[in-house]
Amino acid sequence: MTEQSQTKSWTDSVKAFCHPRVVTMLFLGISAGIPILLIFSSLSLWLREAGVERTAVTYFSWAALGYSFKFVWAPLADKLAIPMLTNWLGRRRGWLLLSQLMIIAAISLMASIDPATDTLTAMAWAAVFLGFSAATQDIVIDAYRIESADVDLQPLMASSYIAGYRIGMLLAGAGALYLASYLGSTKALYDYQAWQTTYFIMAAVMLIGVVTTLMIDEPNDRQNDQLVHSQQDYMSFLLLFAFSVVGFIATFYYSAELAQMAKSVLNDRLANNHLASFIVELCRLFLALGFVAVIAKSLINIGFVKEQQVAQTYIDPLRDFFSRYGLSLALLLLALIGLYRISDIVLGVISNVFYQDLGFSKSVIASVVKSFGLAMTILGGFLGGLLALRFGVMRILFLGAVLSALTNLLFMLLAQIGHDITMLYIVIAADNLSAGLASAAFIAFLSSLTNISFTAMQYAIFSSLMTLLPKILGGYSGSMVESMGYEQFFLVTALMGIPVLLLILIANKYLDIRDHHE
Repeated sequence: MTEQSQTKSWTDSVKAFCHPRVVTMLFLGISAGIPILLIFSSLSLWLREAGVERTAVTYFSWAALGYSFKFVWAPLADKLAIPMLTNWLGRRRGWLLLSQLMIIAAISLMASIDPATDTLTAMAWAAVFLGFSAATQDIVIDAYRIESADVDLQPLMASSYIAGYRIGMLLAGAGALYLASYLGSTKALYDYQAWQTTYFIMAAVMLIGVVTTLMIDEPNDRQNDQLVHSQQDYMSFLLLFAFSVVGFIATFYYSAELAQMAKSVLNDRLANNHLASFIVELCRLFLALGFVAVIAKSLINIGFVKEQQVAQTYIDPLRDFFSRYGLSLALLLLALIGLYRISDIVLGVISNVFYQDLGFSKSVIASVVKSFGLAMTILGGFLGGLLALRFGVMRILFLGAVLSALTNLLFMLLAQIGHDITMLYIVIAADNLSAGLASAAFIAFLSSLTNISFTAMQYAIFSSLMTLLPKILGGYSGSMVESMGYEQFFLVTALMGIPVLLLILIANKYLDIRDHHE
């Protein structure tokens, strides 16, 4: 390739960022990034200012269930038509609009509840509703992205989505906190009206997503959209899902007292409160899932839902994935998905505590880690998309994994140096730049693995799997730091990236062989 054609190729790649589908993902990313911090960090500060005890904030962990189990109802977004909306906008845009209106309603509901005077249970259910609605929007946006453009454009769409998502998080995070403070609510002087106005403004900002949904086109009809079952069958399936959710939550609610007793007894025997809590909560999870299975099986046995429909909904997407890649390669790919982000997620759980332990103030952390870090993540995302378009997804996936591990070693250096603002900037720049680059390549990689006939279901499984193990291990990051210190902890997180590199090399080899055979 000549230098002129190489330059032209780079120019064309940069111009591709102006593609309408790529620009669309920026605004849909903003819409997706707004809800999550309104459930967690912003809401936590609101609750603390309202005088809610820290222990009660854990009650809102239920709100995260929507993100963790979104694959359970993802098939509904693939096949269930929404009255009036589907005929008007199409299946994907109809679900997008519905989920965005649900998000606006949930945020507005939260704004209408004062945690200082109203029942905290009402706020918890509103937060759960917001989590469910936001997770639904994520499902549909992922499916829309994959179906609306060819594989070649996916890296740029992924990087544009990451940029928008980070902007949305900034608006709902720093933006919401600034608004509440500006309107007069502080830790010393709580003002419900300030927080109410802030959340209503955040609900209005969600109109960015609504307007985008109304302006864009429905994806090309490239999936098998032929309904295997009637609309009534899918409505019955929707009710099955609703009964299952109620049963799942009810199991946790009514087992709370028994769980506390079990934790106390187990803690006396093990002399380890964290381990006792983990074991009991794991048992509660399996108990809840078992109860859900009983509900589903009972409804199938009485003919409320067709067993064939359940199999086609959940078994067929998995069977399709394993049949397309074969057992060995499919397991290898699933292992890669589950481990790819392990280094940065495990480290990220303890990072803010690390900065505080080094003596950095909250204002410095906010300006350097949040604002400057956001800019670096966006830059890394666009760079990752551009490089993946030019050199291929797998190469940039490998580069992202290498950089993620190396930046963890920079945290070791920062731990040795201590309170040094210049070094903090260097570490944050490298960490967020590599994270943005790796995320763009990884999202494009996941998109390439999906079958267009099962887009929502398969991608929902992948996106749930990619954070499951890292989040579980991240819960032990504090204990690891206490036992080995920050420097050794950062070294361990860097070493966690080595198996990921090997998995990428092996997967790339098998995928190349498979492509050549085809």
